[in-house]
Amino acid sequence: MEKKRDNLKRVIVDFKKLTPEILALLVDKYPYGYDEDHIISFRNAKNELVEAVEVTTEDTKYLVKVSTKLVKTMENYDEDDYEDFDDNDPEAVQDPELIEGEDDDFE
Repeated sequence: MEKKRDNLKRVIVDFKKLTPEILALLVDKYPYGYDEDHIISFRNAKNELVEAVEVTTEDTKYLVKVSTKLVKTMENYDEDDYEDFDDNDPEAVQDPELIEGEDDDFE
């Protein structure tokens, strides 16, 4: 049986490029956070191993890179924090204060 191929645009999103729209999709899909079963691992164009979680809109499949910053931002999400920003504004999602000694990436 032939696999049906979707026509979605695929976009890899680093925390620095995270928009309020994508953050809201993540929180909606993973209201209690994501776990190892949700993480997709793949190699990027530089042959680096990347871990990401997936969210999809009508026309785009986003693979959002997993990081401590992402976890903290999802845990502290409040849609009211973003009401003064456009949904696609990558400047809206601020870098959370990391606890000293924590690493940004899961290893």
